[in-house]
Amino acid sequence: MRIEEHTVRFAGEAGDIETIVEDPGTPRGIALVCHPHPLFGGANTNKVAQTLARTFVQLGYIALRPNFRGVGKSAGSHDNGQGESDDMLAVLDWARRQYDLAGALPVVLGGFSFGAYVQARVASRLKEAGTPVLRMVLVGTASGHVEGARHYVTDAVAPDTIVIHGSADETVRSEE
Repeated sequence: MRIEEHTVRFAGEAGDIETIVEDPGTPRGIALVCHPHPLFGGANTNKVAQTLARTFVQLGYIALRPNFRGVGKSAGSHDNGQGESDDMLAVLDWARRQYDLAGALPVVLGGFSFGAYVQARVASRLKEAGTPVLRMVLVGTASGHVEGARHYVTDAVAPDTIVIHGSADETVRSEE
């Protein structure tokens, strides 16, 4: 399978959102993949985010890997998940205008660490809007108290969500 990859920038609430797009050709859906915490080196080039995106592309989805606020060429500054969630909804709106003019493509979400936390928030907002996601894959979800005095209240996710979390994770204990 030949995958076309390119980077785009478009306007979000806080300015430009830099996004890597991996296009398998005629997509069967839209996959939005979020990276780990931006204040600790997270970026859309993170290997876990890349792996999630490539997996979705191999399944026929167009994969979008945006940089959060203040990372790479994305404008703005870290907003503890609030503005980042708004930005991810803007990325999905952009993707629908570009690739889903008929409004028929399902959306899947993937995220790693802080990115998983943001995706749980995005899924909740999409469900409230009447456009629930087809599926979610969350890796190392930031939840509860995280080392460094951060605290995350993670929304409940659909029962069929794939959650991958190491039992020896030292940042977020699996029982959180």
